Amino acid sequence: MSFVEKVTTAGSKDYVDPSQRIAVFDNDGTLWAEQPVYFQALFLLDRIKQLSPKHPEWAEQEPFATVLRGEPEKILSADEKSLVALAMATHGNLTDDEFKIVVRDWLKSARHPQTGLPFTEMVYQPMLELLAYLRAEHFKTFIVSGGGIDFIRVFAEETYGIPPEQVVGTRNKAKYEIRDGTPVIVKLPELDFIDDGPGKPAGIHLHIGRRPIFAAGNSDGDYQMLDWTTSSEGARFGMILHHNDEDREFAYDRNSSIGKLDKAWTDAETKYWTVVDIKSDWKTIFPTSSSK
Repeated sequence: MSFVEKVTTAGSKDYVDPSQRIAVFDNDGTLWAEQPVYFQALFLLDRIKQLSPKHPEWAEQEPFATVLRGEPEKILSADEKSLVALAMATHGNLTDDEFKIVVRDWLKSARHPQTGLPFTEMVYQPMLELLAYLRAEHFKTFIVSGGGIDFIRVFAEETYGIPPEQVVGTRNKAKYEIRDGTPVIVKLPELDFIDDGPGKPAGIHLHIGRRPIFAAGNSDGDYQMLDWTTSSEGARFGMILHHNDEDREFAYDRNSSIGKLDKAWTDAETKYWTVVDIKSDWKTIFPTSSSK
């Protein structure tokens, strides 16, 4: 609140014009939960099973065979090449509209494996309040995520109040086609850009064209975004969520394979990043429930 007052008070030496009040937020582990596995990965696995009758060859072809044998944990801890192969097979060759329908249908029926909640209810109530607070002060809020840009765009506006054009994420290549006489955009089974780690500042530059003055994340994958945001002159704010409430949510940091928080946590003090201690700082975790 002190930071916002500085940058929104006319005449202040730290005043920032509304056009430059850019706030960026990681998604997984920052706006919604990410344990025990990234939610889009669960979508990917369900999609493989759904498509498998049309691809009998997958029964003998890795990494698809591992998924169909019911060993998803092996895939989720696999190398990036295997995960990309699954993503391209499940996300590619669909029109943009077809992909949106697939994601919407999955979000309607899918449930978190531990809480039983719909994934769009696994969002963080304090972060929803923060987004609303910043927008009331004429900030423009963006998602900058390692997750798929088209996946997040399906639910971001309804869930967070962030429209599709303010989502930056990992993306497939795409092309324009005429199908049955109708112009469409087709998602190709080829990776175009990974929006994680050093990719996040690059993605912000490509999509937004302004350096943010506010950045929030929860893992080392957000380090470069936080560093780039807060290293320029003027008032800047960097925020890290530390997941340490195993009773109401999850507890993980330095040794986690999902959302690892190590270097960013170590450097937070010298970088002047605010660390939010979920266990002691948050009265409520999820909008519908405060306990697993």
